[in-house]
Amino acid sequence: MMEESENPGRAGVALMTAEQTGIAVEVVETSSLGDRSYLAHDGQVALVVDPQRDIDRILALAGRLGVRITHIAETHLHNDYVSGGLALSRLTGATYLVAGADEVAFDRTPVADGDQLALSPRMRLSAVGTPGHTFHHLSYVLAGPDGPIGVFTGGSLLFGTTGRTDLLGAQHAETLARHQYDSARRLSDLLPDGARIWPTHGFGSFCSASQSDATASTIGQERLANPVLRLAADEFVDSTLAGLDAYPAYYAHMGARNAAGAEPIDLTPVRRADPEELRRRIDAGEWIVDLRSRTAFLRRHLTGTLSFGLDGPMATWLGWLMPADRPLTLLGESVEQVAEAQRELTRIGVDRPAAAATGTPEQWAGGDATRLGSVPVATFADLAAARAGRVPAGLPAPDVVLDVRLGNEWRAGHLAGAVHVPLPELTGRLSDLPAGTIWVHCGSGYRAAAATGLLARAGREAVQVDDDYAHAAAAGLPIVAAEQQDDR
Repeated sequence: MMEESENPGRAGVALMTAEQTGIAVEVVETSSLGDRSYLAHDGQVALVVDPQRDIDRILALAGRLGVRITHIAETHLHNDYVSGGLALSRLTGATYLVAGADEVAFDRTPVADGDQLALSPRMRLSAVGTPGHTFHHLSYVLAGPDGPIGVFTGGSLLFGTTGRTDLLGAQHAETLARHQYDSARRLSDLLPDGARIWPTHGFGSFCSASQSDATASTIGQERLANPVLRLAADEFVDSTLAGLDAYPAYYAHMGARNAAGAEPIDLTPVRRADPEELRRRIDAGEWIVDLRSRTAFLRRHLTGTLSFGLDGPMATWLGWLMPADRPLTLLGESVEQVAEAQRELTRIGVDRPAAAATGTPEQWAGGDATRLGSVPVATFADLAAARAGRVPAGLPAPDVVLDVRLGNEWRAGHLAGAVHVPLPELTGRLSDLPAGTIWVHCGSGYRAAAATGLLARAGREAVQVDDDYAHAAAAGLPIVAAEQQDDR
Protein backbone atom coordinates (compact mmCIF):
# COMPACT_ATOMS: atom_id res chain seq x y z
CA MET A 1 0.00 0.00 0.00
CA MET A 2 1.30 3.43 -0.88
CA GLU A 3 1.88 6.09 1.75
CA GLU A 4 0.01 9.21 0.77
CA SER A 5 1.91 12.47 0.58
CA GLU A 6 0.83 15.07 3.09
CA ASN A 7 0.22 17.32 0.11
CA PRO A 8 -0.10 15.03 -2.92
CA GLY A 9 -1.56 17.70 -5.15
CA ARG A 10 1.68 19.64 -5.11
CA ALA A 11 3.55 16.93 -7.03
CA GLY A 12 0.56 15.21 -8.59
CA VAL A 13 1.61 11.74 -7.40
CA ALA A 14 1.46 9.75 -4.21
CA LEU A 15 4.78 9.23 -2.51
CA MET A 16 6.21 5.78 -1.98
CA THR A 17 8.43 5.08 1.00
CA ALA A 18 11.96 3.79 0.44
CA GLU A 19 10.97 0.47 1.99
CA GLN A 20 7.99 0.06 -0.32
CA THR A 21 10.05 0.74 -3.43
CA GLY A 22 12.93 -1.50 -2.39
CA ILE A 23 15.23 1.53 -2.48
CA ALA A 24 17.33 2.35 0.59
CA VAL A 25 19.54 5.33 1.40
CA GLU A 26 22.45 4.69 3.74
CA VAL A 27 24.18 7.53 5.59
CA VAL A 28 27.96 7.67 5.91
CA GLU A 29 28.52 10.27 8.58
CA THR A 30 31.68 12.29 9.14
CA SER A 31 30.72 13.90 12.41
CA SER A 32 34.14 15.46 12.99
CA LEU A 33 33.60 17.72 9.97
CA GLY A 34 29.82 17.98 10.23
CA ASP A 35 29.14 16.28 6.89
CA ARG A 36 27.27 13.32 5.46
CA SER A 37 27.78 11.19 2.38
CA TYR A 38 25.12 8.85 1.04
CA LEU A 39 24.81 5.49 -0.67
CA ALA A 40 21.41 4.87 -2.30
CA HIS A 41 20.73 1.39 -3.65
CA ASP A 42 18.04 -1.01 -4.82
CA GLY A 43 19.76 -4.14 -3.55
CA GLN A 44 21.86 -4.50 -6.69
CA VAL A 45 23.30 -1.18 -7.88
CA ALA A 46 24.22 1.91 -5.91
CA LEU A 47 24.59 5.66 -6.24
CA VAL A 48 27.10 7.45 -4.00
CA VAL A 49 26.61 11.16 -3.28
CA ASP A 50 29.36 13.51 -2.06
CA PRO A 51 31.87 10.91 -0.81
CA GLN A 52 34.64 11.93 1.56
CA ARG A 53 38.23 11.20 0.63
CA ASP A 54 38.54 8.03 2.72
CA ILE A 55 36.52 5.91 0.32
CA ASP A 56 37.30 2.64 2.10
CA ARG A 57 34.22 3.34 4.24
CA ILE A 58 32.05 3.52 1.13
CA LEU A 59 33.59 0.40 -0.38
CA ALA A 60 33.12 -1.53 2.86
CA LEU A 61 29.47 -0.47 3.06
CA ALA A 62 28.81 -1.49 -0.55
CA GLY A 63 30.49 -4.81 0.15
CA ARG A 64 28.36 -5.49 3.22
CA LEU A 65 25.22 -4.67 1.24
CA GLY A 66 26.31 -6.72 -1.77
CA VAL A 67 25.72 -3.84 -4.22
CA ARG A 68 27.74 -2.49 -7.13
CA ILE A 69 28.53 1.22 -7.26
CA THR A 70 27.57 2.41 -10.74
CA HIS A 71 27.19 6.18 -10.25
CA ILE A 72 28.83 8.85 -8.09
CA ALA A 73 27.35 12.36 -7.89
CA GLU A 74 28.85 15.57 -6.56
CA THR A 75 26.41 18.28 -5.58
CA HIS A 76 29.21 20.87 -5.81
CA LEU A 77 32.96 21.37 -5.60
CA HIS A 78 33.36 21.15 -1.86
CA ASN A 79 35.10 23.79 0.21
CA ASP A 80 35.34 21.94 3.51
CA TYR A 81 36.85 18.60 2.55
CA VAL A 82 38.77 16.79 -0.17
CA SER A 83 36.37 14.72 -2.25
CA GLY A 84 36.83 11.02 -2.77
CA GLY A 85 34.58 10.98 -5.83
CA LEU A 86 37.30 10.89 -8.47
CA ALA A 87 39.28 8.13 -6.75
CA LEU A 88 36.12 6.11 -6.16
CA SER A 89 35.04 6.42 -9.79
CA ARG A 90 38.44 5.32 -11.04
CA LEU A 91 38.51 2.37 -8.68
CA THR A 92 34.97 1.15 -9.40
CA GLY A 93 34.51 2.33 -12.98
CA ALA A 94 31.37 4.19 -11.88
CA THR A 95 30.01 7.13 -13.86
CA TYR A 96 31.16 10.33 -12.16
CA LEU A 97 28.57 13.11 -12.24
CA VAL A 98 29.88 16.65 -11.79
CA ALA A 99 28.26 19.92 -12.83
CA GLY A 100 29.19 20.64 -16.41
CA ALA A 101 29.51 24.35 -15.61
CA ASP A 102 32.35 23.65 -13.16
CA GLU A 103 35.81 23.73 -14.71
CA VAL A 104 37.69 20.62 -13.64
CA ALA A 105 40.95 19.00 -14.70
CA PHE A 106 39.68 15.41 -14.97
CA ASP A 107 37.25 13.38 -17.03
CA ARG A 108 33.70 13.31 -15.70
CA THR A 109 30.15 13.06 -16.97
CA PRO A 110 28.92 16.66 -17.04
CA VAL A 111 25.41 17.20 -15.74
CA ALA A 112 23.11 20.21 -15.69
CA ASP A 113 19.69 21.27 -14.52
CA GLY A 114 17.01 19.00 -15.97
CA ASP A 115 19.25 16.04 -16.77
CA GLN A 116 17.75 12.66 -15.90
CA LEU A 117 19.48 9.33 -15.48
CA ALA A 118 18.14 5.82 -15.14
CA LEU A 119 20.30 4.27 -12.44
CA SER A 120 18.42 0.97 -12.64
CA PRO A 121 14.94 -0.21 -13.65
CA ARG A 122 13.74 0.96 -10.23
CA MET A 123 15.87 4.04 -9.54
CA ARG A 124 15.94 7.35 -11.42
CA LEU A 125 17.93 10.47 -10.71
CA SER A 126 17.12 14.03 -11.79
CA ALA A 127 19.51 16.97 -11.52
CA VAL A 128 18.06 20.24 -10.29
CA GLY A 129 20.04 23.46 -10.52
CA THR A 130 20.20 24.92 -7.00
CA PRO A 131 22.84 27.68 -6.98
CA GLY A 132 23.46 29.47 -3.72
CA HIS A 133 26.14 27.62 -1.78
CA THR A 134 28.15 27.76 -5.02
CA PHE A 135 27.24 29.16 -8.41
CA HIS A 136 26.87 25.77 -10.11
CA HIS A 137 25.42 23.76 -7.24
CA LEU A 138 23.14 20.84 -8.13
CA SER A 139 20.64 18.86 -6.09
CA TYR A 140 19.59 15.36 -7.13
CA VAL A 141 16.04 14.04 -6.84
CA LEU A 142 15.91 10.27 -6.27
CA ALA A 143 12.78 8.64 -7.62
CA GLY A 144 11.35 5.15 -7.58
CA PRO A 145 8.84 3.59 -9.98
CA ASP A 146 6.00 5.78 -8.68
CA GLY A 147 7.65 9.12 -8.15
CA PRO A 148 10.13 11.01 -5.99
CA ILE A 149 11.40 9.60 -2.72
CA GLY A 150 13.76 12.36 -1.67
CA VAL A 151 16.42 14.81 -2.71
CA PHE A 152 20.16 15.05 -2.08
CA THR A 153 20.58 18.74 -1.36
CA GLY A 154 24.30 19.13 -0.66
CA GLY A 155 24.72 22.69 0.61
CA SER A 156 21.36 24.00 -0.58
CA LEU A 157 18.30 23.24 1.58
CA LEU A 158 19.54 21.90 4.92
CA PHE A 159 17.77 20.87 8.09
CA GLY A 160 16.33 24.12 9.42
CA THR A 161 18.77 26.30 7.49
CA THR A 162 20.73 26.58 4.24
CA GLY A 163 24.36 26.42 3.18
CA ARG A 164 26.37 29.59 3.71
CA THR A 165 26.87 31.85 0.72
CA ASP A 166 30.23 33.54 1.29
CA LEU A 167 32.72 30.74 0.68
CA LEU A 168 33.51 31.94 -2.84
CA GLY A 169 34.27 35.42 -1.53
CA ALA A 170 32.41 38.05 0.43
CA GLN A 171 31.75 39.95 -2.81
CA HIS A 172 29.46 37.12 -3.95
CA ALA A 173 27.67 36.53 -0.65
CA GLU A 174 24.56 38.60 -1.34
CA THR A 175 24.13 37.39 -4.91
CA LEU A 176 24.46 33.78 -3.80
CA ALA A 177 22.10 34.35 -0.87
CA ARG A 178 19.42 35.44 -3.33
CA HIS A 179 20.15 32.38 -5.47
CA GLN A 180 19.95 30.23 -2.33
CA TYR A 181 16.51 31.62 -1.54
CA ASP A 182 15.22 30.89 -5.04
CA SER A 183 16.79 27.41 -5.08
CA ALA A 184 15.26 26.33 -1.79
CA ARG A 185 11.85 27.49 -2.91
CA ARG A 186 12.27 25.72 -6.21
CA LEU A 187 12.84 22.44 -4.38
CA SER A 188 9.85 23.15 -2.15
CA ASP A 189 7.63 23.75 -5.17
CA LEU A 190 8.97 20.75 -7.05
CA LEU A 191 8.62 18.06 -4.40
CA PRO A 192 5.80 16.68 -2.23
CA ASP A 193 5.69 17.23 1.50
CA GLY A 194 6.82 13.69 2.31
CA ALA A 195 9.96 13.81 0.17
CA ARG A 196 13.00 13.26 2.32
CA ILE A 197 15.89 15.70 2.45
CA TRP A 198 19.44 14.34 2.46
CA PRO A 199 21.86 17.27 2.89
CA THR A 200 25.64 16.97 2.91
CA HIS A 201 26.24 19.85 5.33
CA GLY A 202 24.56 21.11 8.46
CA PHE A 203 25.73 18.81 11.26
CA GLY A 204 28.34 21.15 12.70
CA SER A 205 30.00 22.05 9.42
CA PHE A 206 31.07 25.66 8.90
CA CYS A 207 29.50 25.29 5.44
CA SER A 208 26.12 25.70 7.11
CA ALA A 209 24.74 29.22 7.56
CA SER A 210 23.48 28.22 11.03
CA GLN A 211 23.16 25.05 13.05
CA SER A 212 20.24 22.74 13.74
CA ASP A 213 19.84 19.73 16.01
CA ALA A 214 17.66 17.88 13.51
CA THR A 215 18.89 14.53 12.20
CA ALA A 216 16.20 13.95 9.56
CA SER A 217 13.62 16.01 7.72
CA THR A 218 11.22 16.24 4.82
CA ILE A 219 10.13 18.97 2.47
CA GLY A 220 6.93 19.37 4.48
CA GLN A 221 8.80 19.81 7.73
CA GLU A 222 11.09 22.40 6.18
CA ARG A 223 8.10 24.36 4.84
CA LEU A 224 6.93 24.73 8.42
CA ALA A 225 10.24 25.59 10.07
CA ASN A 226 13.00 26.65 7.69
CA PRO A 227 13.50 30.43 7.49
CA VAL A 228 14.28 30.24 3.77
CA LEU A 229 10.75 28.95 3.16
CA ARG A 230 9.05 31.28 5.64
CA LEU A 231 10.72 34.67 5.19
CA ALA A 232 10.44 37.15 2.35
CA ALA A 233 13.49 37.26 0.08
CA ASP A 234 15.01 40.44 1.50
CA GLU A 235 14.47 39.27 5.09
CA PHE A 236 16.18 35.97 4.35
CA VAL A 237 19.12 37.63 2.61
CA ASP A 238 19.59 40.17 5.41
CA SER A 239 19.44 37.54 8.16
CA THR A 240 21.77 35.20 6.27
CA LEU A 241 24.41 37.84 5.68
CA ALA A 242 24.16 39.11 9.26
CA GLY A 243 24.75 35.60 10.61
CA LEU A 244 27.89 34.81 8.64
CA ASP A 245 31.02 34.43 10.74
CA ALA A 246 34.60 33.31 10.19
CA TYR A 247 35.26 29.92 8.63
CA PRO A 248 38.37 27.69 8.54
CA ALA A 249 41.29 29.10 6.59
CA TYR A 250 41.88 25.82 4.77
CA TYR A 251 38.54 26.23 2.99
CA ALA A 252 40.32 28.61 0.64
CA HIS A 253 42.24 25.69 -0.85
CA MET A 254 39.65 22.91 -0.93
CA GLY A 255 37.62 24.05 -3.94
CA ALA A 256 40.69 24.39 -6.14
CA ARG A 257 42.03 21.05 -4.97
CA ASN A 258 38.75 19.32 -5.77
CA ALA A 259 38.63 20.98 -9.20
CA ALA A 260 42.15 19.71 -9.91
CA GLY A 261 41.24 16.18 -8.80
CA ALA A 262 42.56 14.83 -5.52
CA GLU A 263 45.22 12.16 -5.53
CA PRO A 264 44.44 8.84 -3.80
CA ILE A 265 44.56 8.81 -0.03
CA ASP A 266 47.63 7.47 1.78
CA LEU A 267 46.90 6.11 5.24
CA THR A 268 50.10 4.11 5.72
CA PRO A 269 51.56 4.50 9.23
CA VAL A 270 53.49 7.66 10.07
CA ARG A 271 57.19 7.39 10.91
CA ARG A 272 57.83 7.12 14.65
CA ALA A 273 59.84 9.77 16.54
CA ASP A 274 61.91 9.15 19.68
CA PRO A 275 62.15 11.58 22.62
CA GLU A 276 65.25 13.30 21.25
CA GLU A 277 63.60 13.95 17.90
CA LEU A 278 60.55 15.34 19.68
CA ARG A 279 62.83 17.68 21.61
CA ARG A 280 64.44 18.92 18.39
CA ARG A 281 61.09 19.50 16.73
CA ILE A 282 59.73 21.40 19.73
CA ASP A 283 62.87 23.53 19.92
CA ALA A 284 62.47 24.31 16.20
CA GLY A 285 58.99 25.70 16.82
CA GLU A 286 57.21 22.95 14.91
CA TRP A 287 53.62 21.93 15.68
CA ILE A 288 53.60 18.94 18.01
CA VAL A 289 49.97 18.01 18.64
CA ASP A 290 48.68 16.04 21.62
CA LEU A 291 45.63 14.01 20.54
CA ARG A 292 44.57 12.92 24.02
CA SER A 293 41.56 14.41 25.74
CA ARG A 294 41.99 17.96 26.95
CA THR A 295 41.56 16.70 30.51
CA ALA A 296 44.62 14.48 30.08
CA PHE A 297 46.56 17.31 28.42
CA LEU A 298 45.77 19.80 31.17
CA ARG A 299 46.85 17.32 33.84
CA ARG A 300 50.21 16.44 32.23
CA HIS A 301 51.78 17.05 28.84
CA LEU A 302 55.09 17.43 27.07
CA THR A 303 56.06 21.09 27.33
CA GLY A 304 55.81 22.93 24.02
CA THR A 305 53.05 20.71 22.65
CA LEU A 306 49.51 21.77 21.73
CA SER A 307 46.14 20.28 22.63
CA PHE A 308 43.86 19.26 19.77
CA GLY A 309 42.17 16.22 21.22
CA LEU A 310 40.21 13.65 19.29
CA ASP A 311 37.40 14.26 21.79
CA GLY A 312 36.48 17.34 19.71
CA PRO A 313 36.63 18.62 16.10
CA MET A 314 40.40 18.17 15.89
CA ALA A 315 40.82 18.39 12.13
CA THR A 316 38.73 21.55 11.79
CA TRP A 317 40.60 23.56 14.42
CA LEU A 318 44.07 22.19 13.73
CA GLY A 319 43.61 22.67 9.99
CA TRP A 320 42.39 26.21 10.62
CA LEU A 321 45.24 27.26 12.91
CA MET A 322 48.36 25.45 11.74
CA PRO A 323 50.50 27.23 9.14
CA ALA A 324 50.56 25.21 5.93
CA ASP A 325 54.36 25.18 5.75
CA ARG A 326 54.97 23.81 9.26
CA PRO A 327 55.81 20.13 9.84
CA LEU A 328 53.25 18.32 12.00
CA THR A 329 53.95 15.64 14.60
CA LEU A 330 51.15 13.69 16.28
CA LEU A 331 51.23 12.37 19.84
CA GLY A 332 48.69 9.74 20.86
CA GLU A 333 48.07 7.19 23.56
CA SER A 334 47.99 4.41 20.96
CA VAL A 335 48.70 3.57 17.35
CA GLU A 336 44.95 3.55 16.78
CA GLN A 337 44.61 7.10 18.06
CA VAL A 338 47.31 8.37 15.72
CA ALA A 339 45.71 6.48 12.80
CA GLU A 340 42.32 8.06 13.57
CA ALA A 341 43.84 11.54 13.55
CA GLN A 342 45.71 10.78 10.34
CA ARG A 343 42.45 9.77 8.67
CA GLU A 344 40.66 12.90 9.84
CA LEU A 345 43.46 15.16 8.64
CA THR A 346 43.65 13.61 5.17
CA ARG A 347 40.00 14.57 4.71
CA ILE A 348 41.06 18.23 4.74
CA GLY A 349 44.22 17.71 2.70
CA VAL A 350 46.81 17.38 5.50
CA ASP A 351 48.31 14.28 3.98
CA ARG A 352 51.48 13.12 5.66
CA PRO A 353 52.47 14.17 9.19
CA ALA A 354 56.23 14.40 9.60
CA ALA A 355 56.31 12.04 12.58
CA ALA A 356 54.31 10.49 15.41
CA ALA A 357 54.83 9.02 18.84
CA THR A 358 52.62 6.92 21.09
CA GLY A 359 52.57 6.32 24.82
CA THR A 360 52.57 8.77 27.72
CA PRO A 361 54.03 12.24 28.30
CA GLU A 362 56.66 10.66 30.54
CA GLN A 363 57.75 8.41 27.67
CA TRP A 364 57.76 11.29 25.17
CA ALA A 365 59.98 13.25 27.56
CA GLY A 366 62.43 10.35 27.75
CA GLY A 367 62.17 10.31 31.54
CA ASP A 368 63.14 13.99 31.85
CA ALA A 369 60.59 15.45 34.29
CA THR A 370 61.71 19.00 33.50
CA ARG A 371 60.13 18.61 30.06
CA LEU A 372 56.68 17.99 31.52
CA GLY A 373 54.07 20.62 32.27
CA SER A 374 50.45 21.08 33.31
CA VAL A 375 47.78 23.77 33.07
CA PRO A 376 45.85 25.11 36.08
CA VAL A 377 42.14 24.47 35.63
CA ALA A 378 39.25 26.59 36.89
CA THR A 379 35.48 26.92 36.57
CA PHE A 380 33.37 30.01 36.04
CA ALA A 381 32.52 29.84 39.74
CA ASP A 382 36.27 30.01 40.45
CA LEU A 383 36.54 33.04 38.18
CA ALA A 384 33.66 34.77 39.97
CA ALA A 385 35.33 34.10 43.31
CA ALA A 386 38.70 35.37 42.05
CA ARG A 387 37.13 38.56 40.73
CA ALA A 388 35.57 39.06 44.15
CA GLY A 389 39.01 38.81 45.75
CA ARG A 390 38.67 35.19 46.88
CA VAL A 391 41.17 33.48 44.59
CA PRO A 392 40.80 29.68 44.94
CA ALA A 393 43.76 27.88 46.43
CA GLY A 394 46.35 26.78 43.92
CA LEU A 395 45.28 29.25 41.24
CA PRO A 396 46.99 32.51 40.30
CA ALA A 397 44.83 35.63 40.27
CA PRO A 398 43.50 36.63 36.84
CA ASP A 399 45.01 39.75 35.29
CA VAL A 400 43.26 39.11 31.96
CA VAL A 401 40.13 37.14 31.07
CA LEU A 402 40.45 35.99 27.47
CA ASP A 403 37.43 34.86 25.42
CA VAL A 404 38.53 32.86 22.35
CA ARG A 405 35.07 32.19 20.92
CA LEU A 406 34.13 33.39 17.44
CA GLY A 407 32.61 36.76 16.66
CA ASN A 408 28.95 35.77 16.62
CA GLU A 409 29.31 34.01 19.95
CA TRP A 410 30.91 37.10 21.49
CA ARG A 411 28.26 39.40 20.07
CA ALA A 412 25.50 37.21 21.44
CA GLY A 413 26.81 37.88 24.95
CA HIS A 414 30.12 37.90 26.81
CA LEU A 415 31.71 38.43 30.21
CA ALA A 416 32.03 42.06 31.24
CA GLY A 417 35.66 43.10 31.17
CA ALA A 418 36.83 40.18 29.03
CA VAL A 419 39.27 40.58 26.15
CA HIS A 420 38.10 39.01 22.90
CA VAL A 421 40.56 37.35 20.53
CA PRO A 422 38.97 34.56 18.44
CA LEU A 423 41.08 31.41 18.56
CA PRO A 424 41.98 31.55 14.83
CA GLU A 425 43.51 35.01 15.39
CA LEU A 426 45.38 34.23 18.60
CA THR A 427 48.83 33.40 17.22
CA GLY A 428 48.87 36.64 15.25
CA ARG A 429 47.68 38.79 18.14
CA LEU A 430 49.67 37.52 21.12
CA SER A 431 51.39 40.88 21.41
CA ASP A 432 47.99 42.57 21.78
CA LEU A 433 47.24 40.78 25.04
CA PRO A 434 47.76 42.72 28.27
CA ALA A 435 50.53 41.59 30.60
CA GLY A 436 49.91 39.18 33.45
CA THR A 437 48.17 35.88 34.07
CA ILE A 438 45.50 35.00 31.51
CA TRP A 439 42.37 33.03 32.34
CA VAL A 440 41.04 31.59 29.08
CA HIS A 441 37.55 30.41 28.24
CA CYS A 442 35.52 29.40 25.19
CA GLY A 443 32.10 27.78 24.92
CA SER A 444 32.89 24.42 26.51
CA GLY A 445 36.65 24.08 27.02
CA TYR A 446 37.96 22.50 23.81
CA ARG A 447 39.16 25.71 22.14
CA ALA A 448 40.43 27.09 25.44
CA ALA A 449 42.71 24.06 25.74
CA ALA A 450 44.20 24.83 22.33
CA ALA A 451 44.57 28.47 23.37
CA THR A 452 46.36 27.67 26.64
CA GLY A 453 48.85 25.54 24.73
CA LEU A 454 49.55 28.39 22.33
CA LEU A 455 49.89 30.87 25.20
CA ALA A 456 52.22 28.60 27.15
CA ARG A 457 54.39 28.09 24.08
CA ALA A 458 54.64 31.88 23.82
CA GLY A 459 55.78 32.11 27.43
CA ARG A 460 52.50 33.37 28.94
CA GLU A 461 51.05 32.07 32.20
CA ALA A 462 47.54 30.75 31.54
CA VAL A 463 44.67 29.19 33.45
CA GLN A 464 42.01 27.27 31.58
CA VAL A 465 38.38 27.83 32.48
CA ASP A 466 37.28 24.31 31.60
CA ASP A 467 33.57 24.91 31.91
CA ASP A 468 30.43 25.42 29.87
CA TYR A 469 29.82 29.10 29.11
CA ALA A 470 26.17 28.63 30.10
CA HIS A 471 27.40 28.36 33.71
CA ALA A 472 28.94 31.84 33.70
CA ALA A 473 25.76 33.75 34.53
CA ALA A 474 24.75 31.21 37.17
CA ALA A 475 28.14 31.78 38.82
CA GLY A 476 27.25 35.46 39.19
CA LEU A 477 29.57 36.81 36.53
CA PRO A 478 28.18 39.95 34.84
CA ILE A 479 27.27 39.34 31.20
CA VAL A 480 27.19 41.99 28.49
CA ALA A 481 24.03 40.99 26.60
CA ALA A 482 23.60 41.38 22.86
CA GLU A 483 21.29 44.38 23.12
CA GLN A 484 23.80 46.23 25.34
CA GLN A 485 26.63 46.08 22.80
CA ASP A 486 27.73 48.65 20.34
CA ASP A 487 28.61 47.96 16.70
CA ARG A 488 32.17 46.82 17.33
